[in-house]
Amino acid sequence: MSTASAHLERAVSDPIGLIVGLIEAVDHALAPERIREVVIAVAGGRAKSRRLAAALAERPEVLTDGRSPAPRVVAELLLALRAAGATTVCPPCCAECGKHLRTFQRRGQRWYCSVCNRRTEPCAGCGNTRAISSRDRCGRPRCVTCPDHDGRDPITVIHQVIAELDPHAEWATVAAAVRRCASRPSYQHRVAWELEAQPGLLTGDGHLAPLRAIPRLIDLLAAAGVAGIIRPTCPRCRRVVRIDKPLEGVRVCRTCIAHSRIDECVRCAARREPVTRDDQGQPVCANCFITDPANLETCLHCGRRRPVDHRTPEGPLCPSCPTLPVATCAICGETTGCGISRVSGQPWCPACQRRSVTCSTCGHLRPIISGTLAQPLCAECSAPPAWLGCPTCSDPHPGHCGRCLINRRLDELMGPDTNALPPGLQALHENIATTAHHITAMRWLTKPAIAPVLADLAAGRLPLTHAAFDELGDSQALTHLRQTLVTVGALPERDEELVRLERFLTGFLASQHDRDRRKTLHRYTIWHLLRRLRSRNNGRPTSRQQALRIRSHARAANAFLDWLEAHTLTLGTCTQADLDHWLTDDSGAYRFETGTFLRWARTHKLTASHLVSLRWGGPTQLLDDHHRWDTARRLLHDETLKAEDRLAGLLVLLYAQGPTAISQMTTEQIQLNDHDVRLRLGRVPIHLPEPLATLARTVLANRKGHATIGALTPSPWLFPGGQPGRPISTARLTQRLTHLGIQPNQTRSTALFQLATEIPAAILARTLGIHTDVAVTWQRLSGSDWATYAADLNQRTTAPAGNSDSSNI
Repeated sequence: MSTASAHLERAVSDPIGLIVGLIEAVDHALAPERIREVVIAVAGGRAKSRRLAAALAERPEVLTDGRSPAPRVVAELLLALRAAGATTVCPPCCAECGKHLRTFQRRGQRWYCSVCNRRTEPCAGCGNTRAISSRDRCGRPRCVTCPDHDGRDPITVIHQVIAELDPHAEWATVAAAVRRCASRPSYQHRVAWELEAQPGLLTGDGHLAPLRAIPRLIDLLAAAGVAGIIRPTCPRCRRVVRIDKPLEGVRVCRTCIAHSRIDECVRCAARREPVTRDDQGQPVCANCFITDPANLETCLHCGRRRPVDHRTPEGPLCPSCPTLPVATCAICGETTGCGISRVSGQPWCPACQRRSVTCSTCGHLRPIISGTLAQPLCAECSAPPAWLGCPTCSDPHPGHCGRCLINRRLDELMGPDTNALPPGLQALHENIATTAHHITAMRWLTKPAIAPVLADLAAGRLPLTHAAFDELGDSQALTHLRQTLVTVGALPERDEELVRLERFLTGFLASQHDRDRRKTLHRYTIWHLLRRLRSRNNGRPTSRQQALRIRSHARAANAFLDWLEAHTLTLGTCTQADLDHWLTDDSGAYRFETGTFLRWARTHKLTASHLVSLRWGGPTQLLDDHHRWDTARRLLHDETLKAEDRLAGLLVLLYAQGPTAISQMTTEQIQLNDHDVRLRLGRVPIHLPEPLATLARTVLANRKGHATIGALTPSPWLFPGGQPGRPISTARLTQRLTHLGIQPNQTRSTALFQLATEIPAAILARTLGIHTDVAVTWQRLSGSDWATYAADLNQRTTAPAGNSDSSNI
């Protein structure tokens, strides 16, 4: 790799370090610490520092010659270095005369002195070619000696216009508003001329204002209570908000400007307002920019590469790590942000939490848990927490150990007599009292949403039923408590997504005031969509994606009926021409979902119109197989990433599994023996090669969910979730895959397309667990011909590892 290429890569990963290194190579008068201070002060945020680093990496000679073209931040850095005492670094030079500059003016990326940057035009007043000072009401240039003044005070002119609307408007109030939105006298004159020519701008036509200061002046006058002033509405969204952004000849609000800039993100394909563009100029949305691996940084506390939530003088912190209180670490003695060790109960800093040393007792190289740097102790040699060995509460402080505090809190909520509790609540009481994470249990018991519910359940004021919990609401804390009660056996298991979907459909139908429409939507949603969902699942739990899909279909049917009503039509009177009009109408939404509703209505003879076009069943985005394999190699060998994230990503990249299927995987789908590892996705298990097999063994042995109360041990799920007894949610898994640079839908399409070109549809279906029709469709899309597959298979000289009922793909 060339030096220039290495510098450009480092400009993204370590821009500050690259800039400091380039300056140190040029100027030896400043200390490296002083250079870093100057660079940090000038570079600012991440985007600006990368832009500065890339400019210096592309042309480091600018540090010694000071020549443009270069970004403005480069000139600012040169001036700051000269002010700090640098001698070899050259100050910015004028692009025309070459004079060294102490201040500079800029045109594009070129720097000029005030003399060379002076632009001259013929003055409209005197006719002489001079420097332009202002422009008159017609937009013509004026020199400093020929201003376009008519001898009137602009504030007085504006006050006279406003006085025609409100005779009681005070001159001082108008003057204060004018000076706040237009400080320069020349600009005040322009505002006065426009308001004098168009007084209607003050009474509702402010969106037509040619000057940005006029809508701001209207807002200030309305806030000051001037009568007759009407704040303008945004011509697009019809909201009365601040409008100062020009768009197609009118002024609109910031939201409408964002909607006008919506573009398809090149990475996630979502239609959002881009916040930046990649090297090829393609738009990138905010979510992809934040989760881009290049924008992740190592968290100061947890040591993981994650998005930065906020920065401290010591380093960046991720969203999961709050700012720690400053204390003296009991292990290394440093005074910094520290947490409290669950073993020793003493402060320990994040550096010691990640430090591995040789234990002073057993002599093994292990993470330090307690002790000091001189006499470190590992987990096996550290004394257990006092609350775990305190059956009589006599050591170390009576009544203050973790177990006693939890039992005291449980007695306050559920009563001291556990025998009087129902069996389910007794199991919950025992589970909380014996949990290994007493801090988490105490926090859970003190939550405002949990404590009163537990007290009411124990006292019998709240029945221990699902119906009683349904009346309490659907908050996240109550959902977690309900699932905990289900896990310990206090409540029966039920399909929560299906219950929430039924509750939504009930409210959705109740909101329909028209009897005929309510009857039609009831037939479609209850007897078609919901019945088909129950038949497909056949007793299996409803996924979040299935519930969301039915909700969108219900909304689509309602939106189409709204469109028909707005055009004085019904399903029975809607003709094919009306349907074609709907397809071309900008107000039409849910195109694909509405097509499903129309086909159902035609089948049940509710309409004669129909949509003959079907949704494209093939790939809809670029299939980048090279990026897929590069990401797979990184996940196979990058041990800094979590093992469960690596395995989930590889299941998408190599075996075309979707997030829903991965989240529902159980430990029984991984079959281990002394020789190999097999993964069952369909009817035939797949032999996993190394190092994927070792990774699967690691995940299977170390899987752990976030639930600490009511969690099943061991968990039957391969990827446990945050709720006890539940797998990871599809949304959370998709978010974690996105952090790895994997777009699940696009990557799965790429993998399916590639596998369909290499494996017959029948084998693909029974090994990946997909339907045969889906496999045939992808094979047809890939244009594969399997006439010679049997002959090719017969010529193979090596047999697949493992038993004959497994496949190698």
